Amino acid sequence: MAMEIMDAEERQMVDYIWNLIPAEDKAGKTVDDILDVLDAMDDYLEQVGLLEVDNATGEMTYLDGEVDETEQLEFISKKLPNVSKVWIQLIIDAELQYGIKQGYYSEE
Repeated sequence: MAMEIMDAEERQMVDYIWNLIPAEDKAGKTVDDILDVLDAMDDYLEQVGLLEVDNATGEMTYLDGEVDETEQLEFISKKLPNVSKVWIQLIIDAELQYGIKQGYYSEE
């Protein structure tokens, strides 16, 4: 998904994630690289039953539940074999921080 077709909340999240990543880890990367990982995160959540997608409308509903972070990292790594696990973990961690800040997740 290109930035220009995202809604304001999605752009805010991606900007937040981008700004959390250290400069040396961003070298050679773009916002699209973040979006690839976020899409794969959604694919993982859908596979484990924590995301429901209405095929008619495209509306997504995130469900409460525990995420196995190791399993999630492996799933994304297999889906995006040309992306380093370090980059994937940076995105996962930044998305979690954003979610905590927004009140989507609780710190445990």
